[in-house]
Amino acid sequence: MTTAESGSAKPLSGIRVLEVAMYGFVPSAGAVLADWGADVIKVEHAVTGDPQRGLRQVGRQRVEGDPNPNVEHANRGKRSIGIDISVPEGREVVLDLAREADVFLTSYLPQVRAKLGIDVDDIRAVNPSIVYARGSALGPRGAESDRGGYDMTAFWARAGIAATLTPPGVEGMITPPGPAFGDTISGTNLAGGIAAALLKRERTGEPSVVDVSLLGSGLWSMGHGVALSVHLKDPMVAPAPGAHGAPTNPLSGIYGTSDGRYLSFVMLQAARFWPDVCRHIDRPDLVDDPRFADAGSIAANTEAAVAILRDVIATRTLAEWTEKFATLAGPWAPIQDSLQVADDAQIRANEYLVKAGELELVANPVQFDVAAPELRPGPEFAAQTEEILIEAGLDWDRIIALKTAGAVT
Repeated sequence: MTTAESGSAKPLSGIRVLEVAMYGFVPSAGAVLADWGADVIKVEHAVTGDPQRGLRQVGRQRVEGDPNPNVEHANRGKRSIGIDISVPEGREVVLDLAREADVFLTSYLPQVRAKLGIDVDDIRAVNPSIVYARGSALGPRGAESDRGGYDMTAFWARAGIAATLTPPGVEGMITPPGPAFGDTISGTNLAGGIAAALLKRERTGEPSVVDVSLLGSGLWSMGHGVALSVHLKDPMVAPAPGAHGAPTNPLSGIYGTSDGRYLSFVMLQAARFWPDVCRHIDRPDLVDDPRFADAGSIAANTEAAVAILRDVIATRTLAEWTEKFATLAGPWAPIQDSLQVADDAQIRANEYLVKAGELELVANPVQFDVAAPELRPGPEFAAQTEEILIEAGLDWDRIIALKTAGAVT
């Protein structure tokens, strides 16, 4: 725990969340709430557990043994209890736990919630003040509200992201950059909605039903582009791979270095930053070049400026340019892969990667009091079953009876 964090309670300390969810989306919301201090009880099927625990292969990457980052990312800091909700005794245990919870968090579809007896009215019958939070693929209304989905389908494909990223002429679509990409973004949205609902309940006494979908989150991520497209009646189209980028601004695009790496310039006010860039690339002669005298000239001569910048930037390594560009006024960044980010000094300085047991995990992006969250490892399957049942007031005779009935692990 960091010094700043140890001196004060976490924002959600004292809040209890009962999570009845699977895979990546909704559990990642629970992980964020746990990072913020909530006691998150993860309900897993008494025999099979969360199917996410079986995810070992992602593309060419395979995890052998434990800990498994595919599980830990969305489940750090929780406690796990194994319950078979389809057994009447198991459902009663869920209701017992819901009585003492502040939030009921679920990914189950409407028909399943109704069948299991854990829908809004069922949970509110035992705890009228509970915040009921639902994560879905396609939203709580409409003809398809009872359909399931994954981030690849609802977030990536249907919300317009894949088509916008895929250049013309490419067969199929560009796929997400990593596992649970849309799940994690959507889960953070859901955690924020839950926090707002808890504040409303504190101020008004009124509990809310909170809904976030993969489709809605994907659309929100594309919000600027969708608004432009609808207004102009024209879809956004991805540039051809390898293209510079902005057709009228040489300082908004991608440039390759001598060691096969790339850097990105995004200086939208080209005339303002052009002299500083010229000095940093050791080409002060370009400052007074009439082709680049003002914004209009730079726009008209973008192709020539891009050619010059490509030739110059290709003469040094990314590390050399990083050192030279330390004082560059305009925004720029190295292009980094998912391993290279771990060596980024700025990422380390802000503790965006944090130890959680044996693993380093990405912290959720919200920090309080200039401190990273303390991350705890995810629970082993059903590891806290008896502990949670005892906390709920069950005696050993009932616990043994529940185990005998197959209601709990």
